[in-house]
Parts: sequence; C-alpha cells; structure tokens
Amino acid sequence: MKNRREKVSLRLFNKEELMWCQKEFKELELKEFYEIVQLRLETFVVEQTRIYNDLDAIDLRAIHLFHQDEEGRVDAYARIFETGATIHFGRVAVAKDSRGQGLGKDMVEQILDLCEQRFPGRTIEIEAQEQVVGLYEKLGFQTVSEPFILASTPHVKMIYQK
Repeated sequence: MKNRREKVSLRLFNKEELMWCQKEFKELELKEFYEIVQLRLETFVVEQTRIYNDLDAIDLRAIHLFHQDEEGRVDAYARIFETGATIHFGRVAVAKDSRGQGLGKDMVEQILDLCEQRFPGRTIEIEAQEQVVGLYEKLGFQTVSEPFILASTPHVKMIYQK
C-alpha cells in the first residue's frame, strides 16, 4: 500500500500509445490544471447548459486522470476519489473534437486499472448521466438506482465490483 504522502504521478499508455497521466492536485502543473478546468467548464457548463460551481473541495483530494493529444492538450479527463470504503469517479469529460474515437471507453478502462492497483477489491460507485449508462454497462457496471436529477441532468447510481 502506498504511503499517502508518496508521489503518485504516473504516465500510463493505452493500446494506441497515447498519453494518459494521473496526478494528485498538488502535482498538477498550472497549464494542466487550466486545461482540465477549461474542458470541464466547456463540457458541463457550456455544452450541457448547467449553471453550477464546477470546482469543489474534492478536487484537492482526488487523483486526476487525463489524456493529452499529440499537441499536449488535455482532451479527456476524470477524477477519482475515496469516500469511506467506497471509490468514486466523476467529472468524466472528453473534448468535443476528440469524441467518437474511443477515448471515453479507454478512460474508464484506465480508471478501473488504477482502482485495481491503488484500491484492490473496493467497490466503485458512480453517478452516471443517463446517456452514457450503456458504456458503463458494457464495462461491467450495474445500475442500482432509479433515475434522479443532479445538476438539472438525469443520472443513475451505478456500481462496479471486481
């Protein structure tokens, strides 16, 4: 088990040899943080027309997983965090011009690998937007709630147990 103060910054590669990074908040470079926030705001506030404060205290304790394209631009992102004995991830976003290339699926696979390494055997719980439930089901998640509204968007609670 890693010491909580030990640096966790890793570079991961998917099958296409594209760059994935995972970092704690304090390890993020300013440019990376800026691009992450920009992607999240573009996705959740502008595209989905939801007015809410996207930044919260979870960002300070989360593991930030992100993908960089050939130019080094952050084009996919998610954050992973613990609440009690349960692992969660959210703020899953893929840049509009990078969609349809399998990045979302690759990202969830990276998240599952990271969770297996860092938090073996622990349950993963997410609040998934209804339009992406099918993707999560294909990757082994099970729906455990009726639909509910979160930030003006229909969601369901899903779990993954290995």
